[in-house]
Amino acid sequence: MITINKNRHWIFLVFFWSLLGITIWAQMIEDFDFWSATYQAVLVLICSVFLAHFLSDVILPNALRKNKMNWFAVQSVIVTLLLSLCLALIYTVFSDEISRVRAYPGDGDLSSVHFLWSRFCGSIPAAILINGTACGLRFYQEHNVIEQNHAALKQVHLEAQIKILQDQINPHLMFNVLNHIHILMQSDVKLASVLLVQFSDILRYQLYECNKEYVPLHLEIKYLKDLIAVEKTRWGNELEVKSKWNIEDGQLQIVPLLLVPLIENAFKHVSRLPNQKGYVHLSCRQENKELIFRIENSHTEQYKLPSKSQGLGLENVKKRLAIQYPEKYQLNIEKTDSDFTVTVVLDLK
Repeated sequence: MITINKNRHWIFLVFFWSLLGITIWAQMIEDFDFWSATYQAVLVLICSVFLAHFLSDVILPNALRKNKMNWFAVQSVIVTLLLSLCLALIYTVFSDEISRVRAYPGDGDLSSVHFLWSRFCGSIPAAILINGTACGLRFYQEHNVIEQNHAALKQVHLEAQIKILQDQINPHLMFNVLNHIHILMQSDVKLASVLLVQFSDILRYQLYECNKEYVPLHLEIKYLKDLIAVEKTRWGNELEVKSKWNIEDGQLQIVPLLLVPLIENAFKHVSRLPNQKGYVHLSCRQENKELIFRIENSHTEQYKLPSKSQGLGLENVKKRLAIQYPEKYQLNIEKTDSDFTVTVVLDLK
């Protein structure tokens, strides 16, 4: 993109200077002979190109980098006056009394010094226009480069932030499951073996699929199902775990591990009333390129399970949704005396 913009910039500059040279020559040929008009047009063009590009390509970028625009304004005035002087000298050297009367009727009877001063003052608007055009084009180009660099830095920052949020999920989940497997190894080796096999599928997905920006929806759904299966095995008969899945198009793309904290959060903060099972109910359906994920767990402040860690949970999901699905999601949280429900609606277009 930067190369394309540079090419366009140079093409426009060649067109601009060529048009300016032709215009100057067309004006000169009316009052001077062919060679005199050509020499003057070439000299005017050389002076204009040199001074205008010195101002726009050397002084202006340096002023922008050092943030010294006040000094640049002073330098612009100096260069503009210098260009006006060059134009006035060219007009004075190549003109005689006859051509001066013909080209500049009001200044024909002036001495060379006064004519030089008159042409100097008269050339200032042209010098301002030439330098202003060159600086305007350069400023536009520099502004585009700054905007592109800013966008690139912002993208890198967002990607780094997403990576941090995603990496926070994996260790948290791994430690929870591995700790439970360690406990089961001392009491129920068979169940620990089943849990270990289920957990290996989860790790395989995290290692080989989650490094991508997007993954197919069917792979992410399989991962969530495996995660639910692991949690269901961990809890056994202590919790009622139900899940419903209805996916129409598994090839739609979704960012990986986005909904994992909601599942972790539900199982970590589930609570049970005396002589009653706690529950975690999940439903996930996709239709018309829209994913609707809803998870509900029993919750009471009096009987909720103690937790030493507050976890990442909802804050993690909120941040990732804001970064990766701006204006393409809905997040609804409902909390009552008996349950806690989180609903996420994603636009997967």
